[in-house]
Amino acid sequence: MDLRLSDELIALLAAAGDATGPADSDLLDAVADWAPAVTPVGTFRLVPVRVDRDLALVTRWMNDPAVAAFWELSGPESVTAAHLRAQLDGDGRSVPCLGVLDSTPMSYFEIYRADLDPLARHYPARPHDTGIHLLLGGVADRGRGVGTALLRAVADLVLDHRPRCTRVVAEPDLRNTPSVSAFLSAGFRFSAEVALPDKQAALMIRDRPLRHVL
Repeated sequence: MDLRLSDELIALLAAAGDATGPADSDLLDAVADWAPAVTPVGTFRLVPVRVDRDLALVTRWMNDPAVAAFWELSGPESVTAAHLRAQLDGDGRSVPCLGVLDSTPMSYFEIYRADLDPLARHYPARPHDTGIHLLLGGVADRGRGVGTALLRAVADLVLDHRPRCTRVVAEPDLRNTPSVSAFLSAGFRFSAEVALPDKQAALMIRDRPLRHVL
């Protein structure tokens, strides 16, 4: 299956923003409108998920054993659809996106308001803290620095397009050492170990003042 998207289609998808609607502009400053980022591994952009177009692809990724071990969303398409629609039908505090690298969808991101998320009960959240969840869909993209490059790019996109956000946060499972390592290499710092309802997490933070340093 050819997963490449034409530049014209990517532009249309980004402009449309699918189901994120006006609430997205209020809470996450219009993720769909964020410009592409040039990274060491190619040109990257976030394209908001559309269930009718992307469900099969995201479901396949969720059923990869390496992904399922930490996301815990393996199963039929209905499981993935429920997870996506909970965000798309919400108030815009979390936006599920395809990560498109050189016109090929190859990763899945969730950009979310950490200060409005249950996570905020477990750390000293600041207004407009913005969180990142990430999975790499293809085995070939793992273990060679792609995750680090994309995490750095997405954190930069958040800080560039969300002027009220002073830091980007993440909470990977402590057992997921490749993920924790990727965040560290992308300029995040380990802030604390956090006991969340479903995991022991490493609270990772990238601060705006270090945007052009790390």
